[in-house]
Amino acid sequence: MTGYTMLRNGGVGNGSQTCMLRWSNRIRLTWLSFTLFIILVFFPLIAHYYLTTLDEADEAGKRIFGPRAGNELCEVKHVLDLCRIRESVSEELLQLEAKRQELNSEIAKLNLKIEACKKSIENAKQDLLQLKNVISQTEHSYKELMAQNQPKLSLPIRLLPEKDDAGLPPPKVILGCRLHNCFDYSRCPLTSGFPVYVYDSDKFVFGNYLDPLVKQAFQATARANVYVTENADIACLYVILVGEMQEPVVLRPAELEKQLYSLPHWQTDGHNHVIINLSRKSDTQNLLYNVSTGRAMVAQSTFYAAQYRPGFDLVVSPLVHAMSEPNFMEIPPQVPVKRKYLFTFQGEKIESLRSSLQEAHSFEEEMEGDPPADYDDRIIATLKAVQDSKLDQVLVEFTCKNQPKPSLPTEWALCGEREDRLELLKLSTFALIITPGDPHLVISSGCAARLFEALEVGAVPVVLGEQIQLPYQDMLQWNEAALVVPKPRVTEVHFLLRSLSDSDLLAMRRQGRFLWETYFSTADSIFNTVLAMIRTRIQIPAAPIREEAAAEIPHRSGKAAGTDPNMADNGDLDLGPVETEPPYASPKYLRNFTLTVTDFYRSWNSAPGPFHLFPHTPYDPLLPSEAKFLGSGTGFRPIGGGAGGSGKEFQAALGGNVPREQFTVVMLTYEREEVLMNSLERLNGLPYLNKVVVVWNSPKLPSEDLLWPDIGVPIMVVRTEKNSLNNRFLPWNEIETEAILSIDDDAHLRHDEIMFGFRKDF
Repeated sequence: MTGYTMLRNGGVGNGSQTCMLRWSNRIRLTWLSFTLFIILVFFPLIAHYYLTTLDEADEAGKRIFGPRAGNELCEVKHVLDLCRIRESVSEELLQLEAKRQELNSEIAKLNLKIEACKKSIENAKQDLLQLKNVISQTEHSYKELMAQNQPKLSLPIRLLPEKDDAGLPPPKVILGCRLHNCFDYSRCPLTSGFPVYVYDSDKFVFGNYLDPLVKQAFQATARANVYVTENADIACLYVILVGEMQEPVVLRPAELEKQLYSLPHWQTDGHNHVIINLSRKSDTQNLLYNVSTGRAMVAQSTFYAAQYRPGFDLVVSPLVHAMSEPNFMEIPPQVPVKRKYLFTFQGEKIESLRSSLQEAHSFEEEMEGDPPADYDDRIIATLKAVQDSKLDQVLVEFTCKNQPKPSLPTEWALCGEREDRLELLKLSTFALIITPGDPHLVISSGCAARLFEALEVGAVPVVLGEQIQLPYQDMLQWNEAALVVPKPRVTEVHFLLRSLSDSDLLAMRRQGRFLWETYFSTADSIFNTVLAMIRTRIQIPAAPIREEAAAEIPHRSGKAAGTDPNMADNGDLDLGPVETEPPYASPKYLRNFTLTVTDFYRSWNSAPGPFHLFPHTPYDPLLPSEAKFLGSGTGFRPIGGGAGGSGKEFQAALGGNVPREQFTVVMLTYEREEVLMNSLERLNGLPYLNKVVVVWNSPKLPSEDLLWPDIGVPIMVVRTEKNSLNNRFLPWNEIETEAILSIDDDAHLRHDEIMFGFRKDF
């Protein structure tokens, strides 16, 4: 303890003891390390040497740790059983492997047999399908052969009345005239073609007083109409023009009635006659108001309730464009939907009925008693309030800045010139049309003129007064192009106009433009629509469009057309008969007559979309013509003169009303000979193909050394007068089938796609 204490205290005298302690510690560590080394290194070597020397004994049975020969281990008593088990397992594994290989080979052989069976089944199915088609074709051929020896159904014989025919029994009430009691159907059979005889107005006294522009326009459109005939004996309808009269000529009713009854084919009561009174001004005289027209129909723009016969007389549009078509370049576009003014109205009432506000203090008090005769005072107050509120920008003027146009009593007169009114309507989203206050006035020329101008520039008409009879109201769906609001709802007009969405507003504007262009725009459209209205009412099919003469371009054919590999994959669709049928024309004049009964009323006046069938022809703006539907894009379109009726019935038979049906491919091309040849080759082997009509739009003829492919059907190359995309829709006389596939020369359609369209759409 003393030394330790001294060492802590740093004593100098104890330094030798400290060195001794350090040296002893080092010796201990060295000895310990040496001992561990001897144990870890030499002891294993000695043990290994000892164990190896034991295996060098003379007796082999005493070796325990050394390696042994291959079979020495099996001699060990405890391992013999395990060796036998291993050998038996190895043998079994070898046997199982051999059996597995044999089974695999058998499975492969069976798979090959299965594939061969599948192919044989498919071939058998194809053979069975071909046999069914052959049987079906044989049955149809047998029926046709049997039909050749049977009398065919002929057209009915037309029975014409005698010239001295006294006519139908007179109706008890003249205003009760309808088609069933005032029209002679015997003169208009279904097969007559609807012949129309137009009187020459110059041969009568009132013809000298007609407006020259109206008379000239009427005569021009009558000469070009397909229904007009010069043979009055076979005519179904007789048309006479009585107005508009020149100013200041006034023809007395008695004198006009006397001249009408003196017409050569009037036959005491004027049945099957149509008296047309066209108007160009808003104050057109109602010449036929006090004239007894008998059983003759009246077509004009102004009607009183005492003379209008619903379902018999016709409300026509005014003849604004008498001698020239409207300038379509000046017509404003459909967009934007919203224009500067929400609605506009300009007009002045020259003579009004008794003001309803003179005897009542409020609108509610008026409605408690008898309904007022005239709501125009309430309309003026309401529209002015909307204008003063400045919620929307509107323009209403009830006093003309200049002298108003002449008008009928209780009617709102037009203000300004036509050009000024059109400029204002071009800025208007809606155009208000206030009907006359006289409840006995069904329609007036002023209202018809306002409606015409609104539709012309794309302002949606808003008619205040539900008693009005719009032009061709029993055929046209005016609710798709205009708003008809009762006058008592004038306080709700602003709300109704604000509630229309942009899409609905644009749809109404498009429909209004379509109605204007189709039925009101020109003298031709007005006259054609009048005839189409009557023809549709008496259920006579439309006349076919005149065929277009096809000037064929001579060409050489003979190059065998190959089979496109893309055409071979048709899936499970049965394309057509096995044997190639020869080209044959579709039967004519079968279903075209029943169309007028089964599809009497349709929405043909709906605006066509980009891929819709155009609902009218140049000769018939109401119901589709027999001849052709005009369309756009690639697709099937029916052509007139045929039986028709494929589509759904095609699944049960090869055609609709006929046992067989074929179609024609009309292909438009322009200076792309290689592309054209490739497209024609793809049509090789196409079932039900009658012929291919290539419309050559290029002024340069095809090369003389061009070899056209042989696809099994005729290829007609038609030369056109001008380059136009509409040439695909011309009624070429080379087309003999009812169905047409209109495609371009770069269209790539598989055979199954074409057949699917033929069966589904046609």
